[in-house]
Amino acid sequence: MALALAVVGGARAAETIDFNRQILPILSDACFHCHGPDAATREAKLRLDQRDGIFRTREGVTVVAPGKPDASELILRISSPHEDEVMPPRKASRQLKPAEIELLKRWVAAGAPWGTHWAFTPPQRPAVPAVGDPALARRVRNPVDAFVFARLEREKLAPSPEAGRETLLRRVTLELTGLPPTPAELDAFLADRAPDAYERVVDRLLASPRYGERWAWDWLDVARYADTNGFQGDPERTMWPWRDWVVNAINANMPYDQFTIEQLAGDLLPEATTEQKLASGFHRNNMFNGEGGRIPEETRVENVFDRVETTATVWLGLTFTCARCHDHKYDPVSQRDYYALYDIFNQMSETGRNQGGGQVPPVMDLSTPAEQNRVKAANAKLEAVAKRVEAFEVKKFPRAEGQAVADSPEAIKLPGNLYATHAKVEPRRRNINGLLEALPHFKSTEPDPEYARLIEEHIAAVRERDNATARITRVMIMDELKEPRETFVLNRGNYESKTDQKVVGAVPSLFRGARTAGGVPSPRTGDSAHAKVSSPRGEGTPPTSDSAEARINRLDLARWLVSPENPLAARVTVNRAWQAFFGTGLVKTAEDFGVQSEPPSHPELLDWLATELVARGWDMKALHRVIVTSATYRQDSRLTAARFERDPENRLLARGPRHRMPSWMLRDQALSAAGLLVEQRGGPAVKPYQPDGIWEEATFGKKTYRQDQGAALYRRSLYVFWRRIVGPTTFFDAGARQVCTVKVGRTNTPLHALVTLNDPAFVEAARVMAQGVSVAAEGDPAKLDYAFRVVTARFPTAQERDILLARLAVLRRQFAADPAAALQLASTGEAARPESLDPAEHAAWTALCSLLLNLDETLTRE
Repeated sequence: MALALAVVGGARAAETIDFNRQILPILSDACFHCHGPDAATREAKLRLDQRDGIFRTREGVTVVAPGKPDASELILRISSPHEDEVMPPRKASRQLKPAEIELLKRWVAAGAPWGTHWAFTPPQRPAVPAVGDPALARRVRNPVDAFVFARLEREKLAPSPEAGRETLLRRVTLELTGLPPTPAELDAFLADRAPDAYERVVDRLLASPRYGERWAWDWLDVARYADTNGFQGDPERTMWPWRDWVVNAINANMPYDQFTIEQLAGDLLPEATTEQKLASGFHRNNMFNGEGGRIPEETRVENVFDRVETTATVWLGLTFTCARCHDHKYDPVSQRDYYALYDIFNQMSETGRNQGGGQVPPVMDLSTPAEQNRVKAANAKLEAVAKRVEAFEVKKFPRAEGQAVADSPEAIKLPGNLYATHAKVEPRRRNINGLLEALPHFKSTEPDPEYARLIEEHIAAVRERDNATARITRVMIMDELKEPRETFVLNRGNYESKTDQKVVGAVPSLFRGARTAGGVPSPRTGDSAHAKVSSPRGEGTPPTSDSAEARINRLDLARWLVSPENPLAARVTVNRAWQAFFGTGLVKTAEDFGVQSEPPSHPELLDWLATELVARGWDMKALHRVIVTSATYRQDSRLTAARFERDPENRLLARGPRHRMPSWMLRDQALSAAGLLVEQRGGPAVKPYQPDGIWEEATFGKKTYRQDQGAALYRRSLYVFWRRIVGPTTFFDAGARQVCTVKVGRTNTPLHALVTLNDPAFVEAARVMAQGVSVAAEGDPAKLDYAFRVVTARFPTAQERDILLARLAVLRRQFAADPAAALQLASTGEAARPESLDPAEHAAWTALCSLLLNLDETLTRE
C-alpha cells in the first residue's frame, strides 16, 4: 500500500511510503523475533505482525497512534536514549539504523497505512505501462519490455542494443535446449532476413525433444532426484522411468497445473492411469535412511517432513521448515499449519522399514522379462554357491546333526560381529556386509584358503544377485491408507514426542478467505485434473488448519495449490523461469517469498507474468516464448564500468543475461562440439568416465564404479548415474539432490578448470573435435575459423586468429619434440582415432581445441 505524504515544515516534498517494501521489512528484521508469529518467544504478549497488535491500546498506552508519532509507544521506544526502554534492546544483534527510525516516524505521521505482505495477496493483473520515449517504445516487442523499459525510464537508464544475431542464436539455443547451435543452423538463421526469423527459431527449439531434456534438469533438482537412496549404504533405486515421465511431460507441454496434480496425487485421480501413478513418484524421490539400527518410525516421519517442506518450497515459496518445531518467527505460519500439511502426507503405507535394496514399497512393477530372467539366474547361482558353503561348513564348524552353524563350539569362538553376522545367518541369507567382514578374518587372521575362496565366490554371487535385483525396474510411487492415520503436533519435531494437539489435513490458515484476483482467469474446468477442491464451505476453499471439518487429501491439496485461492504458485513458478533465463529471479530469494524475502525488482512484471501464465492455461512453453522473444532478453550483455557501478547485478535489466553455463551443460556442449553426443532418450542411467576410487572411498569399499562402454559414454548429462552421497565428479556447482533445490549456487574458482581442462570427457571431446577440424577445411586459418565458430557461434577477429595460430605453432613444436606425449593426448578416451592422423599434429590441434572449449566466451551464455 503506497501513500503520498507531506512532511511538516516543507523540508520534504510529497513522497511515497510503501508499507510492504519499506516498513514491513524493518519490522520483520528488527521486531518479529520477539513480537512476531512465534508465541513461544513473544515478549509482552505483543504482536507487531498483525494490525490488531500494531494499533493496540492497553492501559492507556497505544503502540501506534496513526498520525501521532509522539503518542505512539513504538516510536518512543525505538527513539529512547534509555537502556532499559529502548527497542530493540542494546543486546539484540539487529539494531535499527537512524534512517530506519526516521522512516518509521514518517510512516506513523502519514497515518500508518497498513498492508498485507505482497506475496500473500492474490496477484492482480496490472495494466501494461506506456513507454514515453518514442524511440524506446518502438523497441517494445511484448508487455515484458513495457514493464522493464518504463522502469528504466524512471531510473534514467537506457537499455542495451540488441545482441548480434550469432550471439542471440547461441544464447537462445543453449537456453531452450541445453545444446549449442550447429554451423548449419547458424548459416540458416543468418541467411533468413525475414522479420520473424528469430521467432521461428524459438518455435523450432520449443518443439525440439531436446527442450524437455534441458528443462527436466531443473525439475530434477527441485524433485531431489537421484539413482540411489543416500546415507551410508546408499542402495540403488530405479526411479528413471519417473525421470523419463518428466521429460515427456515437458516436451508434450503438459499444463503446469496438471503437471502439479499428477506428481502430487496422480495415484488418487479417478481411474488413474499407469502414467499418472508413475507421476506420483515425485514425492518418493526423497532420501531414505535404511541403515542398520535405524528406527523405522523415525525414518518414516523424516520422510513426511521432507514432503511437506518440498511442497511448500516448490509451490508456495515458503520456508516451512521453521514451523516444524515452533511457530514461524517471521511468516504467519503456525506449527499447527505445518502439521496440517504433514497430515496430508502422513496417509501413505510407507513404514520407514528397510526391506532390502533401494526400492521401498509402495512400488509399481515395470520390469521386463529380461530383467526377471536375470534375477532368476542370479538367484539360482547364489543358491548353488550357498549349498557348497553349507557342505563345507559342516566340517568347518562341527556340531550335532540338525544343529545350525551358530551351535558349533568353533563358531562361538568367532570374534567381534562375526558370530552374529556370519555364524547365526544361514548361507543363503548372508548379506554383503557380513561377508566382507568375514573374508579378511578367514583369509589372514585365521587363514583357511579354501574357505576364503568360497567366501569370495559367495560375495560375487550375492553382488550379482543384488545387482540384478536392483536393476529390476520397480518405481516407488505414492498410495493412500484406507484407514486414516492420526496426526499430532510433535514437540520440536521429535517423532517420539507427540503432543495432545490433534490436527487434520488442511491448507495453511494464512490463506483462509483468499479469493480469485481481479483479472485472473480461473483454472480450466471439465477434467479431473483441473476440478476445484470439493468442500462443504464453498467451491474451491479447502479447510484451514484451524478448521474442525474433514481432512483434505493430497489430491485436494494439489488442486488447491494451482487454484486462484493460492496467491503464490504462479508467482514462484514464473520467478524460477525468469531465474533460469536471467540468472536471478525477479524475486532474488527464489526459495523464500515470505516476509524475509527480497522484494521483487519488478513487482508489476512479476504479477503480469503470473496472471499471464494462468490465463494461458499454465502453458510453460508459452511463458518461455514470451520471455525469450522480448527485447529485454535480446539485449546485448556487454557491460560498461558505468553500468556496472549503477547496477552490478543487472536487477534493472538494462542489459542482456550473461552467466556461466552449469557444469552439466558444459559437458553436453563439449560432446556436441566434438560430434560425440549420442542423443538416445530415456532408459536406465549411464556411467561415463570417473576417477577410480571415488565410490569405494565414500562407501568403505562396498560400492565399485564400473564405467560403461561405447555409446553410453556420450549420452546427455541428464542420464548420468547420480549416487546421492557422492554425485558425478564432472558436475560442479550442481544441486546435491539430497533436498529440494530451487536455486543452485554459482561460484567462480580455478578448481573448475581442473574439470574442463583435465576430465577425460573434455579431453576426449577436444581430441575428437580436432579430428573433425582436420577434415572440415583446408589450411590452418580455415580450420581455426571452423573450430572457433563451432564453440562460440562466431568467427574469430583478426587479432584472435593471429594469437591462436601462433599458439598452434608452439604446440606443434612441443609435441614434435615429445612423440610419446603427443600420442598419449591424441589417444585419450575410447572413441576411435584415425591412424592416418599424425600424432603430433593431432595432439597440437587437440590442445588448441581444448583451449577453445575453455574460453570464457565458450563457458558463458553471452
